[in-house]
Amino acid sequence: MSDSPSNAGPTGGGDPGAPSNSPDSGPSFDPEMLVFLVDMLFLVAIAFFALVALPHAIARFSRKSEWFQGLFLRKGDPEKRKAAQRGALGAGLAYGASSDDFLTIDSHSHLRPVNEKPLPNKNLPVHFPAWSALAYPLAKILRAPCYDHLSVGQVILMTAYFGVLVWASLFQSNLLTDPDRSGYIVMSQIPVVYAFATKNNLIGSLVAVGYEKLNFFHRWAGRLMALFANIHTLGYFYSWALEGSFQENISQGFVIWGLIATISLNMLVFLSTAFVRERAYNLFMFGHITGFLVFPLAACLHEDVLITYVVAAGAFFLADHILRMFKTHVIKAKIHSIPSLSLTHLSIPTLSTGWRAGQHVRIRILSSKMGLMGWSEVHPFTIASAPEAGEGLVLLCKKTGSWTKRLYGLAAGNEGGEKGSFGVGGEGEVKVMIEGPYSGSGHSVFASYSGALFVAGGSGITFALSGAQDLVLKAMAGESRVKVIEIVWVVQDPASVAPLSPLFHTLFQQTNQTSTTLRISIFYTRASFVDPSKTFVPPGITFSPGRPKIANILDGVIESTLSANQQKGAEKLAGVMVGVCGPMGLGEQVRQVVGNVDPVRREAVRGVELCEEVFGW
Repeated sequence: MSDSPSNAGPTGGGDPGAPSNSPDSGPSFDPEMLVFLVDMLFLVAIAFFALVALPHAIARFSRKSEWFQGLFLRKGDPEKRKAAQRGALGAGLAYGASSDDFLTIDSHSHLRPVNEKPLPNKNLPVHFPAWSALAYPLAKILRAPCYDHLSVGQVILMTAYFGVLVWASLFQSNLLTDPDRSGYIVMSQIPVVYAFATKNNLIGSLVAVGYEKLNFFHRWAGRLMALFANIHTLGYFYSWALEGSFQENISQGFVIWGLIATISLNMLVFLSTAFVRERAYNLFMFGHITGFLVFPLAACLHEDVLITYVVAAGAFFLADHILRMFKTHVIKAKIHSIPSLSLTHLSIPTLSTGWRAGQHVRIRILSSKMGLMGWSEVHPFTIASAPEAGEGLVLLCKKTGSWTKRLYGLAAGNEGGEKGSFGVGGEGEVKVMIEGPYSGSGHSVFASYSGALFVAGGSGITFALSGAQDLVLKAMAGESRVKVIEIVWVVQDPASVAPLSPLFHTLFQQTNQTSTTLRISIFYTRASFVDPSKTFVPPGITFSPGRPKIANILDGVIESTLSANQQKGAEKLAGVMVGVCGPMGLGEQVRQVVGNVDPVRREAVRGVELCEEVFGW
């Protein structure tokens, strides 16, 4: 630290790397080493969570097929691509079919099972319970909702993190008389904030958690960094005001750069609030990109000692964007509108493998018809098809915000459509930039469980479709332990199910060739003037008004799984997987139901584990 406040600046101090020998100038230890130890403590915590996830990872990667699955989108078997292109997903509409009829039984002829007996189960995936199943009572407490969609476990992590930073700022120091210390805190957290901001998140890979599920920590770390930057700045303002040297110090170059760094952090925090994100997404993105670029530059020009930490943050940022380049494809996609579901169906037949069930991609629509800045917006969507299913990568994009409404208009060929690119009914092609896959179920392998329940709300059916289709295809190949699959779909209007009925029909056909049972339950929340059961739906689908009683349904899945296991030749029970995709409220409801499963029933089926893909992150 410097001997005089007049030689220090508002983000890193005058000479942080050279503590003074003066008895009145502060502690005798090096504060830079203190904050370095704080970062080491942080790495120890990450290592602990990585060790907890390690047995699950070993079980997953014991299968060679899992080594590269979920990393890069790839082109698959050309014969399967030709089969998908022959289907009516694109060609049906060219013959004048309505956009709601694009999913026909013939359109999925390439997915029909051959008349062969299912292969014997000789290549079953290894199952190892997740920590939540092994430490069930603790997991129930940690997953309980606490505040603003945060769980008890998340709040504990945030509180512990805040406590460590407060301790480091106050240890043998005083924030009022030693504003340098808070500057060191800011310095030490630069790599942390940038690491958690990456999409190809190294920390997430180690602990088997998707980047979007770690976003809460990125926001919290950023806010704390801004807090300590403001404490650091105001501390010097106060000291200079007492000395009467404010005008002299504020005009120094490195001080001005420190002020710019602090202002950048404040701008990032303000423009990252939910209020701004939900109402002005482009403003949020502009502020985020600007702040993320300006802050590190200003910090390096403020104090040389910050360069090491900025370089570390830059390494995370650069590695992430290099990986994004390899995970990105600029390619043509087929799009169709589904009016009854208010969805845009987007398919890329040439990309047919590389993802795992439950993963999502980020897409840009490279069309001038998306608006002046529409091409710059990136939006995530869960993949609705299973890898190697023959139909390629499929997305179902719900018409909600302005961007998805323009995409729907583009697909429908109405006011926002591209003339000349679309045929009758509004189907056609558009160039997209697709990046992924990301996130997913971590190290969980759906096919390693004995039973599976998928709960979907609205467009969250994409998660259920990809998961169920993947399980059925693996069951046909003798590579799945799952004996019971149940899909619960909550929709507003039961008539909206019709466009997906042929796909459900195909799933039932395929399931009949296996020892797995499939049930699909549709719950509708709006009154219907037509009996849903009399519409074109395959046998096996049930319709019920109101909202589902998830607890009763899960209990039924557990019972069915136990019954299936009693049959001759059944494998050892490996638990029940519960997947949920939809609004946050639905996710919290399912989380609570899973946590309240009777311990005796839970033990009998060898655990009930939850996989969440909720909207709103």
